[in-house]
Amino acid sequence: MKKLLTVILAIFVSTQLMAQDIYIHAGKLVDTKNGKMLNDQTIIISGNKIKSVEKGFLEPAAEDSLIDLKNKTVLPGLTDMHVHLESETNPSKYLQRFTNNPADDAFSSIGFAEKTLMAGFTTVRDLGGSGVNIALRDAINKGKVKGPRIFTSGKSLATTGGHADPTNGMNNAMIGDPGPKDGVVNSVEDARKAVRQRYKNGADLIKITATGGVLSVAKSSSNPQFFNEEIEEIVKTAKDYGFHVAAHAHGDEGMQRAVKAGVKTIEHGTLMSEETMDLMKEYDAYLVPTITAGKEVTEKAEIENYYPELVVPKAKEIGPKIQNTFAKAYKRGVSIAFGTDAGVFKHGDNAKEFGFMVEAGMPEMEALQVATIVPAKILKMEKESGQIAPGFYADIIAVDEDPTKNIKTMENVTFVMKEGKVYKNK
Repeated sequence: MKKLLTVILAIFVSTQLMAQDIYIHAGKLVDTKNGKMLNDQTIIISGNKIKSVEKGFLEPAAEDSLIDLKNKTVLPGLTDMHVHLESETNPSKYLQRFTNNPADDAFSSIGFAEKTLMAGFTTVRDLGGSGVNIALRDAINKGKVKGPRIFTSGKSLATTGGHADPTNGMNNAMIGDPGPKDGVVNSVEDARKAVRQRYKNGADLIKITATGGVLSVAKSSSNPQFFNEEIEEIVKTAKDYGFHVAAHAHGDEGMQRAVKAGVKTIEHGTLMSEETMDLMKEYDAYLVPTITAGKEVTEKAEIENYYPELVVPKAKEIGPKIQNTFAKAYKRGVSIAFGTDAGVFKHGDNAKEFGFMVEAGMPEMEALQVATIVPAKILKMEKESGQIAPGFYADIIAVDEDPTKNIKTMENVTFVMKEGKVYKNK
């Protein structure tokens, strides 16, 4: 009987502990849905979800806990729609393609993921790596390592010699002839098989490199690299598997092919024409501008031997243009989603993008919305993420100042909660 009572008591105590709610007193709270700033709010969290949001500072019950953020501005966790968590810029990065093993990249990615989370980004879309990004997502989901919620494309899809062909720049003995399994597409049949392979590998979405790129060891930064029928087959097959498609694109022709085929997001968009901007509006496509990456490659191109010789002129050509294209696209009414290309610059500096967007003409509140409610819509999480509201994940961050008055405060996140668990509070 004594043992039975002990077991019952233990179960009761455990149940009570599980039932504890967390109260957050928020001095200012960003209402991302309505684009408003609310004062003196109490957020009540039960488990990993938000239970309610109440006016005023409500006192918790004795068994509940309180987090005092009365002197802070509280926001939903941010989403970066374009990161590369497997790697980070450094002068030896191109050499590391030959010296690193997947395990080396995996260990590095753990630190990059934690830096991203601590910067206030509770969700990211990882757009291309070797496949380590899939394992990293799973490890975070299982609680083995700290990091944001990851939606990943696995390996990007390229054409032979195109941006994201994994053998670009190698010697003849190593260059081989990679195919769909390696993420290289050269026909409609390849396109179909490559998407299905990404599904088999465990990807959440598809990324293609619709044009040349800056950092690949290949000559062009902007030429179209897929035929119309190849992109159409990728989008069609992706739809069957519940994937949306993101397209890296600097050149205008490649963008037009991607948008007309039904690609959901255009990454970078550097040389976008007004005609393409109008097409994006017509086809409900989003621009993910990655201004921070443009600034970074422009700066690093001036450092001798930082990039391979073939990369330098591309970086100097493309990098300085991204912010201006974003400004034009935004003013023309193109839908924008926040994305940075983190990894091209140091992970954890993602929030610099806010300042560049505001500098280019986007109001501060809208900049916050394109990093919260807009990505949630694209990722089909609009009922779970992007807002501080009942039923949503308890992904909550805080900064010292009002970001609608000083957007730079987003670069110093002082509180991070993901799914009801506090990771940072200072």
